[in-house]
Parts: sequence; C-alpha cells; structure tokens
Amino acid sequence: MELKELLTHIDHTNLSQTATWGEIKQLCDEGIKYNVASVCIPASYVKQASEYVSGRIPICTVIGFPNGYSTTAVKCFEAIDAISNGAAEIDMVINIGWLKDVKYDEILDEIRAVKGACGNKTLKVIIETHFLTEEEKIIMCKLISQSGADFIKTSTGFVQAGATLEDIKLFRENVSSNVKIKAAGGIRGIADAMEFIAAGTDRIGTSRVINEVISMEKQGV
Repeated sequence: MELKELLTHIDHTNLSQTATWGEIKQLCDEGIKYNVASVCIPASYVKQASEYVSGRIPICTVIGFPNGYSTTAVKCFEAIDAISNGAAEIDMVINIGWLKDVKYDEILDEIRAVKGACGNKTLKVIIETHFLTEEEKIIMCKLISQSGADFIKTSTGFVQAGATLEDIKLFRENVSSNVKIKAAGGIRGIADAMEFIAAGTDRIGTSRVINEVISMEKQGV
C-alpha cells in the first residue's frame, strides 16, 4: 500500500484533555492537507471545527469517553448533540462493567439505541480490549455484528495498552462482513499502521502517522 492510500484510512486524532482550539485547528488543517478519513476531536470543539472545515473533512468525536459508564440516555444525548453540531462519525465506549456482569442484552440495547440516535452517521464501538478476555472480545464481536453499528474499535488510547495485531485478527474472524475494524492506541507510525491495514484494519486512530509524514517532509524525504 502506498502512503497516499494509507492516509485515507487515518482518523487524525487529538483527544487530549488539554487540547486547545489552536491545536484542533491545526489538526483539521493537517487532516485536510493529507486527505485523511476524518479528524477525531473532543465534543466541545465539534461545532467550531465543523464550521471551520466547511465540509472539507468529516468530523469525528467520542461519547461515553473514556470510561463508558455513562447511562444510555446520556450517550444518546451526546450523540444527538454532536451530530447537531456537525459530527459525521461517533466513537462510543461500551459499558465494560456490564460486559463483566454478563449483561449482554443491555449492551446490545445500548449500542442499538446510540446507533438510532446517530441515524445515518457512522458509529464506531470501542470495547477497550486491554480490560477484556479473549472470550469477552469474541462476545463483543458478535453483539456489535447484531447491533447495526458500523465499526468495532479496539481502544480509547487512555489505558496502558492499545491495539494489537492479534486483536485485529480475532475481530476479523468473529465480526460479520458488514462491520469494519478500527485500531487505536499505541500505533507507532507509518510502518506500524501499514501492518495493521494488512491485518484487516479499516481505520486507524492516531496522530503519529501524520506527524511522521510532516517530519519526513521537513527532512526532504
């Protein structure tokens, strides 16, 4: 895969608690310049960013983030609010406690409710693989396949470990053909991202790929 094509799979991301508008604006400028899939930003900046980019790039944001234990009603409100502000893609975190409590019906109902709130916008479901057993990961693959969500996503990037190639392989073997895969957390750069795409990943959430591209350009590579 050529670098130009790789960039179309990147959700150029800044979800730092300290992110300023200047940094978000720069992220948007970079995303537009390098033709990435989307920019993934905090919900508080969605309206401003959407107005700034004027349709030149999709805006993605996160809900129930990063812990996932907001109520379903709150997650739905967050999704509706983000979309009304211009978000085209929503990344939600599951209730991990419910998964540990074997509340599979509740998890499925919640994902379906959030997808309903998203309408025709893209919904990615973050399962935070670091906290899950292999069996729980497979269960989430099955639930997400039934839910109507568009993506299964590995991680928030806010815990000690993020995406692994082993998890991508497990996802690919257990999700239905209509569910895409997003890897996030710990993607180190271009070479790493290429490996994840080769393993079956459809999207990658990171800022490191674009940062590496910018560094290469400065060096004349």
